[in-house]
Amino acid sequence: MSFGNNSDNNSESSSSSEVPIPRPVRFWLMLLFNIPSVACSFLLIIHIIMNRNHRYALHNHTILLLLICNLPVQLIDINFYLIFFYYGFVQPSQPIVCLLWWLADFGFYAGGLVLMAWLAIERHVFIFHDRLLLNRRGRFLFHYLPLIILVTYLLVFYLTVIFLLPCENTYLYTALVCGQSPCYVSYGILGLWEFTVHIMIPIVLEGIASIALLLRVQIQKRRLRQSNQWRRQRRMIIQLLLVTTLNIGINFSSSALFCAHLFGLSAEYGTEVQLYLSFLDYFVILLFPFICLSQFPDLRKTMKEKLLGVVRRRPHHTDTVAHTRRDIPMNRVA
Repeated sequence: MSFGNNSDNNSESSSSSEVPIPRPVRFWLMLLFNIPSVACSFLLIIHIIMNRNHRYALHNHTILLLLICNLPVQLIDINFYLIFFYYGFVQPSQPIVCLLWWLADFGFYAGGLVLMAWLAIERHVFIFHDRLLLNRRGRFLFHYLPLIILVTYLLVFYLTVIFLLPCENTYLYTALVCGQSPCYVSYGILGLWEFTVHIMIPIVLEGIASIALLLRVQIQKRRLRQSNQWRRQRRMIIQLLLVTTLNIGINFSSSALFCAHLFGLSAEYGTEVQLYLSFLDYFVILLFPFICLSQFPDLRKTMKEKLLGVVRRRPHHTDTVAHTRRDIPMNRVA
């Protein structure tokens, strides 16, 4: 992703802002990961929506929103990335392409970070304060309302700063993400607000909430000794820890390095590491559907059965053997 990676307005600086991995290697890595990831995302979204039990399960709603929020990154951001590698420039070279690329690269990725932080906090409500969700009013206040506020705020913010803000964008069609510098990043305090509120705080909150959840579960298990109750929540906890480990392992390092540069660390230090981390940010999105799949054993079983059924229905080509008939002479009766 491109947060904090503002490039200069020349092609030389834009070429030096790429991770030092050959473009063909990056192209095939992202293509081979993106195809099954997109397929898995669509299967999960359809499965959650079509299955009544999963659709009404509150703990699936944030997962569903995250899968939907990640789709523009997979379908727009990564595909524009691949097109850039193929042609060597942004194609088609139009401002609307850059605006859409920025919306996916900045807006939907940051939206995913915010929703992941809420996912970690919400797990505390589901496991330790489930009584708050027993009635309709509680479900609205503590589940639906936060999601509505977060999604509405993020959509309004990024649609405004990318499409409506009265500042002039510079489109570099020979650089990745059109130069990675929409004008709002340097417009007043919007860039600092975005980095602090949409990136750094959600990552820190997600880490704290996930660690606190793990500690609370261990303490409650020893205190109450109700192992059966925790077995029901085990899959949800494991899923959260996997997502958090993947997300924080990459995004926190990148954000911490960017903060160090803001507070005086020379730009020469950690530049190459920052480029690698920015490239690895995409794999948080690409691997997320497969982590979510662990929570749906019924879907995994269906996928396995369908796959085995396709393999079994494949025609087996065997060589045809021509059988020759030998005439057996009849014994004559003397």
